[in-house]
Amino acid sequence: MNKEEILKKLEELELDKEKYIIISGASLVLQEIIETTSDIDLSCSDSYYEKVDWDKKIGNLGKEIKYNDVFEISNNLYDEENIVEVNGYKLMNLELCLELKKKMNNSKNKKIIEKLDLYLCSIDNKRYEKELYKQNIKYIGGVDEVGRGPLIGPVVAACCVLDENFELVGLTDSKKLTEKKRDLFYDYLIKNSVAYGIGIVSPERIDEINIYEASREAMMIAIKEVQKKIPLEHVLSDAMPLDLNIPNTPIIKGDIKSISIAAASVIAKVTRDRMMYDLDKLYPEYGFKDHKGYPTKKHIEAINKYGLIDGYRKTYGPVKEVLEVKK
Repeated sequence: MNKEEILKKLEELELDKEKYIIISGASLVLQEIIETTSDIDLSCSDSYYEKVDWDKKIGNLGKEIKYNDVFEISNNLYDEENIVEVNGYKLMNLELCLELKKKMNNSKNKKIIEKLDLYLCSIDNKRYEKELYKQNIKYIGGVDEVGRGPLIGPVVAACCVLDENFELVGLTDSKKLTEKKRDLFYDYLIKNSVAYGIGIVSPERIDEINIYEASREAMMIAIKEVQKKIPLEHVLSDAMPLDLNIPNTPIIKGDIKSISIAAASVIAKVTRDRMMYDLDKLYPEYGFKDHKGYPTKKHIEAINKYGLIDGYRKTYGPVKEVLEVKK
């Protein structure tokens, strides 16, 4: 059943809908997490449930309770705080729905869990931090890197610790922000973060150990810089597993889901971009201020025309091709 079908079906019910809560599949459909479902439950509050004469199937309004093949009437196990209202219908809180889906540990729910988690984080990107704050964990470091794809220059990582009450409307993955907003957010984060650290790994090191390991190394450097200033208690990383002596959680799409990782993403991105601007002043013909070292068509053309300068990653395909021609 899709959204329209569910709402139409609900209109046909003769029960007092305001005292009922639609859960399971209907919550996900009506809140636009999934498009269709065959899994719909209709449950009522404890107080309403207690007034129902279940032997005679008479509700507290004196009306006969009518069963429908897609609805079940059951005792509601959820508090009012776990309920939201959509189109006049009361639905299960999506946070609770996500937790239930996780506990079920059903492989068919994997995509729903991922989509729910991403959706909830788009509404509140402090969810991961809040869970840690509840455990009296104060110093949470978000860590992210930028610069895996460019042909030239270092990979740069940042670790950022924010205050529990920190707010910055619009802060998200740096790639989703305009350059102007990134610069504004960067200045604000530098001034208002509890602590931050930056890790830089050279192109020579990238060639030596590969970009994945170099990215990890840059993150570790950034984390150690923060640890010189405050006692980090937990680290949230953007997907990267880290070998640390403190608890850490890799989060897929972490720069969208976690405000701390988003902050690190902005700091790392602006730091590296400014390096490219400096390089552009020395070699304007390469256009570094525009492509930031990434393998765009114009960048490749510039390499073929002007050759390689110091700082190119020799293990990267387009650079290797130029070196092969020279041989």
